[in-house]
Formats: sequence, structure tokens, C-alpha cells
Amino acid sequence: MFELLAVNAAILLVLVLIQWAISVKINDVSFIDAFWGAGMGILAVASWLHVRGGPGQLATLIMIMTAAWGFRLGIYLFLRWRREGEDKRYKMILKKDREAGRFAQAALTKVWLMQAVLLFTVSSPAQVGILASPEPAPITPLAWAGFALWCVGVFFEWVGDWQLARFKANPDNHGRVLDTGLWRYTRHPNYFGDFCAWWGVWLACAGAGWGYAAATIIGPLFLSFTLTRWSGVTLLEKGLDRTRGDAYADYKRRTSAFFPWPPRR
Repeated sequence: MFELLAVNAAILLVLVLIQWAISVKINDVSFIDAFWGAGMGILAVASWLHVRGGPGQLATLIMIMTAAWGFRLGIYLFLRWRREGEDKRYKMILKKDREAGRFAQAALTKVWLMQAVLLFTVSSPAQVGILASPEPAPITPLAWAGFALWCVGVFFEWVGDWQLARFKANPDNHGRVLDTGLWRYTRHPNYFGDFCAWWGVWLACAGAGWGYAAATIIGPLFLSFTLTRWSGVTLLEKGLDRTRGDAYADYKRRTSAFFPWPPRR
């Protein structure tokens, strides 16, 4: 299995270097967010294609879960980047390097290579679960439980993104705070969806054996940390606090930050 994971790592590195060259040419790395999901989908498909002995039912289920989540997210974020342009987060991260003429080097080390390591780590349950499930490898009850949790996550993420896109498309909502639909119960339904989807993939991986699940638990643990404490809720809300003012402060008072819960009065 380790040599096949090494092949996946090589595929990821080649894709990252190609995209890094493009980002240097256009002077913008923001489309890396789209590759976060799409890259995981690519690694899942690659794993499925080189399962020794042919992929079993469990491998196919995990591949479909990961690819459906990843490619949908990749397309959504790519279209958002095309519509909105360079992300302020990356502009801030690379500001000094850009001014000093070190944009290419900083884009590679601070953004692309770092993201590649994190992408490979977070998607490890999918890669290992697929590679460990050759024929016949049936779908176990634990894997079905993971699929059920994944479905909850996909619902929150896909519907939350759709509701946010509709809200932003209405010019009358400029400067307002979305507090209806799923956004009434959690301030970040899309992040909660990511959380559920990847813990679901991890449970499906556990269907191939708890040893594989134990070896890859760093994936969902790190994703949970980054969604709630690092680049997810925490970073996003710092900007929203500045731009939305009292309206967002009131929304925060009423609405759960992450896990869905009825709003406070």
C-alpha cells in the first residue's frame, strides 16, 4: 500500500507544480481553494484505479463519496473565484513577498506545497480505505453508518452553499446578514457539512478495519481543528466582525457557531 500512496503523492506534486506555475503567471493563487476539494477527488479516483485485485464494493463507495464531495466543491469554489477574483486571505499572506519580488517562491512554499501536505493528510482515510478494500470487500454496517453521516454533511454543505449563493445574487441583500434556512441554525452550515462528510469517510474507512482508521484519524481530526479553530470559523468571522458590525454581532448572539441548534431569542 505504501508504494501506491507514494504514487498518489507524486501525482499530487505534479498537479501542484503545474498549478503553481499558472498562479505565478496570473499573479494569483486563490484558485487553490478549488483544488482543495478537487484534489481529494482526484486522489480517491487514482486510488480506486490502482487497487490491487480490483476495487471491492467498499472501495467504490468510498471513492464515490470522496469524488462527489470533492468535485462539487471544486467546481463551486472555482466559479466563485472566477466571479469574485483574488481572495483577500491570500492577498494578505503574500503581500510582503509580492512587494519584495518573492511572489513565486512564497506562493510555492507558503501556499501550494503546504496545502498539498494538508490535502494529502486530510484525504488519507479515503485513500487508505480504498486501497485496503479489494474485491470482494463488502460494504459493512459501519461503512453504511459513515455513508449516512456523509449524507448529512453533504446536505448541509450543498444546501448551505446554494442558499448563500442565492442570497448574494440579490443586490438588495448587500451588507445584510443571511439568517434564514440552514443559516438560522448554524453560522457555518458549509463548514459543519465538511466536518460530517469527512468523519463519514473516516467511518467508511473503519469498515475496512480499525487499524486503517486508527492510522488515518489525523485526517478528520486536523480538518475539525482547521474548520473550528484555524482557517475556518475563526478567520472568517474576524473579517465579518469588521464588515458587518452590529448586525453580525446580533446574529452571533442568536446563532450557534458550528453545530446546528435552534436560535436563541
